[in-house]
This record gives sequence, C-alpha cells and structure tokens, in this order.
Amino acid sequence: MKLYNTLTRKKEEFIHLTQGEVKMYSCGPTVYNYIHIGNARPFIVFDTLRRYFEYRGNKVIFVQNFTDIDDKMINRANEEGISVTALAERFIKEYYTDADALGIRRATVHPKATENIDAIIETIMKLEQGGYAYNVDGDVYFSIEMFDQYGKLSNQPLEDLEAGARVDTVEHKRNQMDFALWKNQKPGEPSWDSPWGKGRPGWHIECSAMANKYLGATIDIHSGGQDLIFPHHENEIAQSECASGKPFARYWLHNGYINIDNRKMSKSLGNFFTVREVLEEFEAETIRFFMLSAHYRSPINFSKELMSQANSGLERLYNCINNIEFLRENAKHGAANTTIVSMLNQYKQTFVNAMEDDINTALAISVLFDIARDANSELSENDTTGTLTAVLDTMTELGSILGILQNKKDKILPEKIEELINKRQQARTEKNFALADEIRDKLKAQGIMLEDTPLGVKWRKE
Repeated sequence: MKLYNTLTRKKEEFIHLTQGEVKMYSCGPTVYNYIHIGNARPFIVFDTLRRYFEYRGNKVIFVQNFTDIDDKMINRANEEGISVTALAERFIKEYYTDADALGIRRATVHPKATENIDAIIETIMKLEQGGYAYNVDGDVYFSIEMFDQYGKLSNQPLEDLEAGARVDTVEHKRNQMDFALWKNQKPGEPSWDSPWGKGRPGWHIECSAMANKYLGATIDIHSGGQDLIFPHHENEIAQSECASGKPFARYWLHNGYINIDNRKMSKSLGNFFTVREVLEEFEAETIRFFMLSAHYRSPINFSKELMSQANSGLERLYNCINNIEFLRENAKHGAANTTIVSMLNQYKQTFVNAMEDDINTALAISVLFDIARDANSELSENDTTGTLTAVLDTMTELGSILGILQNKKDKILPEKIEELINKRQQARTEKNFALADEIRDKLKAQGIMLEDTPLGVKWRKE
C-alpha cells in the first residue's frame, strides 16, 4: 500500500512497525460545540482507512482524543455559566451522536486531556530536564531553537515560519515562536497541581502525551486536517521527539480543506455549517458518501446541489441492491455463475488497487457503480439465488469498507402507501386501468415509483 506522507511530500510504501498491526493517532475534536462538516471530513476519511486496514487483516489500534481543556472550552463554559467538565460531557455526547450517524466507528481509545494530566506533566518534565523547555513564573515553554529539525513537517525554514506566524508577543519568551507546554493558572480557570505550580496543559502537549501513553514513542500513522500541519503537528513532532529521542510518527496524513459554494468556510462569511444542521436536509450516509467521492487530499466543495447529486448517486446504488433482492426473492435455487463470480473478483481487485493507492475512495466508489451498471443490464429473473447473492455480497462487502450500503433502505413502506399499491394491483386485476393509473400518479407525487414486472410490482423511492 502506498500513502502520501506529508513529512516526505511523496507517496511511500507503507511498512508496518509491527507486521499485522497498525498504530494510528488521529486528532479529535475540541468539545466546546457541535462538530462542523470540516471536522467531519478527517473523521470519515481516517475511519475509512482504519476499516480498510482491518479488512486486509490488520489489527488496528486507533486513538482519537478529546480536547476537553483549552481557551475555547473555558470561554464557552464561562459564557454559559457552567463548568468546563459539564460542557465537555455535553459535547462529547453530541459528538458520538453525530459520529454514530456518519458511520464513524468508536476509536480503540478516546482519551481526554483532563484524564491524562499525569502523563502530560511527565512529558513536560522530560523536556525540561533535557533542556528543551524552560519555566517562567509557572508558564513552561518549549524552546524551538533546541530542536534543529523544527519545520520539517511544514517544509519551511524557521525564519519563514516566524514571518508567517500570527503569535501574540509575550515578553518573557526566549523566542516568540516558543509554544506553551504548561500555562500558569489564571483566576477562574480549571487547574491542576504541577512542579511549576497550579495550571493547565497547552494544546499541543496533550496529543503528544496521549499518543505516547496509548501507542508508544513511535507510531505508524498520525492523521488530521491540513490546517493542523502547522503549528499543531509541527509542535507535536518537536516535543515528542525531544522527549523520547525517537521518531514520532512514520507517516503523516492530512486531508484537504472543505469550501462552501467555492468559498472558504468561516463563521464571518455566514457559511459555517455543523453536521447537525446538514442532517436536517440530508441523510448522514449521504454526507459520508459525499466526503468519500473525492480524493481525501483534494479540496472539496460543499453545496446543496453537490449534496443532492451525491444523494442521487447513493440512491442508484441502493436501487440496484433492492432490484437484486427483489429478483432473489423469486429466483430458483442454484450455485453462482462462475463467469459472474470471476467478474466480481476482478472488480474486488480493482477496488483494492484503488484503496492501496493512497486511499483513492473516489476510484473505489466508481467500482461500485461499475458493478451496479453490469448488474442492472445483465441480471434477470433467470439467474440463480447463488449468482444474485454473490453480487449482493460483493456490493455490501466493498461498501462496508467505505462505511456505506449497510442500511436496508426502502424496505418498509408506510401502511397507507402499501394499501394504495395493493389497491392498484386489485384495479389492474379487474382491468380498471384508469383507477390503476390514477393511483400510480398519486404514488409518484409522493416519490414512490412503480414498475410492473412478470414477477410482480417493484417499487422504489425517487
């Protein structure tokens, strides 16, 4: 398998640290609000990578953290007059609601920063003892000049990073690019005891400490959004490698940005959408399908029109599945057609090749459409249950890797709709074709399309 490594800026053959095992760390949400669709993309993409690794027989230890203490958390909690802990508990629950809907499976571990303060303090102490960190009146900073490889992930020299960074001037820093490992307590803020006095951890150190605790000093893959490359992931590398003396992550994977109607998503532009808001108009599986319809490293444009197109594409796949299931209900029992089984195996290999080439989910999805096209044109009531089951199993098997096509959609109709279909069938039996056509039109107006076949009436939702 080849993955594009941000660290080396090229596709590289993925080589396991331990054969048959993959250690992954993916940056999770800061739980002060509902996740937005920009957050959803890395969660969906790297959940899919995990699924693929597991499909190929690997044991995946997948860690995704919750940042439950930082400035945003504190500010939001103060605005609402509640504790930071209460705010975190609320939005962790809301994250799970959205993530479950989107088919994002639970991580092996979902560590919280506040539950790993000891590990964080231990990491900072190592850095201080090694001369990489310094304490100024209870504020502890990492000295970037002590790490001569600083900037290697961003692929920029320190001077350029300094010029482009937006950093508040702090007089007691040795270098204005030095970043906080521990923050001295301010009035009204949550705090923990430490060798430097009461305070709380900086954002960057949280991920380093938790990755080390749950995965070890060196991991296979670290992933996240493109916006995290600098400063967050750059700082993670610096503090992790200085603390352990070992390489941190061997492969760094980053997904591209999401634009809204070809404009950058931002609250100031009023085009900022949470997943919960999008779910008011589109099903969760449509969001997931949309996110995987483009290569993960490419920018993706989000609009209602494109979401509607994604929904139509997903419906085509489900209609194919429903048609095959309808045929199977009336098919004669028998083994699968060997020619079709051979064709399905070729499609599986094409799908695998796509995923092996830097998680090319867009190409993988096109394989599903190729299978659906052939199924719609080639399969009929003359095929055996074995053949029809083989096609169904292939679509659902490959779909499961992408986290789609697992719902039994359109299987149950409202009772009133079912009554109308039965009434129409009765009208056709009695040769009352005017009434039958009237009922068909009424159903069509409600988004129910009928198709009369030798095996009976088929229906689907438009």
